[in-house]
Amino acid sequence: MRYFIELAYNGADFHGWQNQPNAISVQEVVEKALTTLLGSPIAITGAGRTDAGVHAQQMFAHFDSSQVFSCTMLQYRLNALLPPSVAILNIFEVAPHAHARFHATSRTYLYRIALQKNPFNFDKAYLLKKELDITAMETAAKVLLNYTDFQCFSKTHTDVKTYNCQIMKAQFNQVADELHFTIQADRFLRNMVRAIMGTLINVGLGKITATHLHTIITSKNRQQAGYSVPAHGLYLTHISYPETIKNAHKTR
Repeated sequence: MRYFIELAYNGADFHGWQNQPNAISVQEVVEKALTTLLGSPIAITGAGRTDAGVHAQQMFAHFDSSQVFSCTMLQYRLNALLPPSVAILNIFEVAPHAHARFHATSRTYLYRIALQKNPFNFDKAYLLKKELDITAMETAAKVLLNYTDFQCFSKTHTDVKTYNCQIMKAQFNQVADELHFTIQADRFLRNMVRAIMGTLINVGLGKITATHLHTIITSKNRQQAGYSVPAHGLYLTHISYPETIKNAHKTR
């Protein structure tokens, strides 16, 4: 049978989501814990990949098992076995064809910028000591909604077949002493959110204009876009699925 597992993690302790030959990953520790508890090798497939240091408030993965178990009990035992930086939020049975990555309809990321020094968020938000023109950044963010090819924001030498992404939301909100950028799309390229954020910061610092963002995107050249902001301010916050996928186990 196939199961979805919903989890959250603090990325500071891991070299990203995906298994690495010489570094610890979220996927590795979850697979090891599942294998230990279920008594047979378990491989999980995630809804996506987060880079080293990036956090997830919500991530999904699927796995197959012929073992009979209580999802509630397995969740409890996994949380007891896993390190404090990983939390299992839910486990539920789905249809055999359900796929954590391919059936996801959108992903949402949050990037946190600290507008002033704060001892309680130095490792959770990116501190910018210079004043930002937030209005200009908001104008530039709206430009993203007019395009689908975002090669200029992708890491080079990736194995993707297309650089097309449908961005559904790109907006800023000020929360206390932080500036939050929320972006939602059907898919994201490697390093895309961090490159977009670095480019929008350049707009906020007056290094480029919001209008110049059109030129950057159409250039399809990573060197034309802004720098990649630090990973510790980035959070995967939500992944959407069709209700038929998430509720398949209820109707079987």
